[in-house]
Amino acid sequence: MDWQKQGQLVLAFTRIGLLGFGGGPSMIPLVHAEVVERYRWMSDTEFSDVLAIGNTLPGPIATKMAGTIGHRVGGYAGALGAVLAVTLPCVVAMIALLGLYMSHRDERWIAGMGQGVVPVVMIMMLKLSWDFWEKSRASLGWLVAGSMALASAGLIYGLGIHPGLVIGALLIGALLRPEPASPSKDSNTASNASGEDGPSRSGS
Repeated sequence: MDWQKQGQLVLAFTRIGLLGFGGGPSMIPLVHAEVVERYRWMSDTEFSDVLAIGNTLPGPIATKMAGTIGHRVGGYAGALGAVLAVTLPCVVAMIALLGLYMSHRDERWIAGMGQGVVPVVMIMMLKLSWDFWEKSRASLGWLVAGSMALASAGLIYGLGIHPGLVIGALLIGALLRPEPASPSKDSNTASNASGEDGPSRSGS
């Protein structure tokens, strides 16, 4: 067992658990910063795949990503350590701060704490969204990426369809899409065919 990686997993997801104000989606940029940028356990594409599949499954996204990434990096021990690291600090902090909040919830500075975090989380989410847009534009092109983004927005926010169903449908569509023929294979086939026809004509 690589104890260094186990310790890095626990440290990374402890930071995510303690600094992920708002929970859920607000933790995603923190997970990206730790997993992709700091420790480089995953590429941006691999992280996007984990995020997409995680959104199709029930349960909190932070624990699903912690378990998946932890297992990828450190096996079952890594998955357990990452999930505990991302959840226990939140639970302990919640219990410890609940009494303080209930005692001072009518004071302005308590309300200001939550309101002050919202713009920061918004900027983090915008940056991550822009990074995903750049990668999808580079791989799919402006037209396809923009059309898929608009169609997804219409289904999710216009028709009220759950994001997991939209992502699941896209994944199934990608799996069922026929793979285009490779140009190299076509050229090799054509060259072989011409090579076979040539001697036969000369022989005749």
